[in-house]
Amino acid sequence: MFTQTVEYALRAIVHLAQQSPAASTTEDVADATHVPRAYLAKILSGLRRSGLVKSQRGLGGGISLSRPPEELTILDVVNAVEPIERIKICPLGLSEHGSNLCPLHSRMDMALALVESSFSSTTIADVLKEPTHSIPLCPFPPTENPTVPNRAWALNRSLEIERTKEAAKKKSTLKEKPGEKLQAKVKAKAKLKTRLKPRS
Repeated sequence: MFTQTVEYALRAIVHLAQQSPAASTTEDVADATHVPRAYLAKILSGLRRSGLVKSQRGLGGGISLSRPPEELTILDVVNAVEPIERIKICPLGLSEHGSNLCPLHSRMDMALALVESSFSSTTIADVLKEPTHSIPLCPFPPTENPTVPNRAWALNRSLEIERTKEAAKKKSTLKEKPGEKLQAKVKAKAKLKTRLKPRS
């Protein structure tokens, strides 16, 4: 549904958001996002024209977001490179249909509307702070550099450990019950043997 250009643009924006407010070089972004440098340069140029990123020359310069990740949505990025095109009139050009879409194209447009709504209500900051051990663009486990992805990974890793501990407790509790039943059966058999044993 989405082209490689959209995918690459989102990767670049997510990486810049992870490094925000610091700037990154094109080489850094290309390495982190696994996007060919020449292709990335064209994408960043488009994002710059759309006002989503800015560049600064000189020492300490590079590319950075033009606004905080909390104010930048996925839809902003998508529309900056390849806008979502809603179906407003019959794609077949049938005059009988016009803007009164048939059931097929009406449902296709509804699907596009849902995607548009979801993307417009999700900021890049939301993507970065969502609880998961699969941090965007971050290896597992992460490197030792004190970056935002690593701090996010550390937080989510601690949550994962807590969930593992809770699961282990539940599992041990479930294991105890069959053991208790077995002990009860052994005791019952012993009592039965004692009762059936003939008295001398």
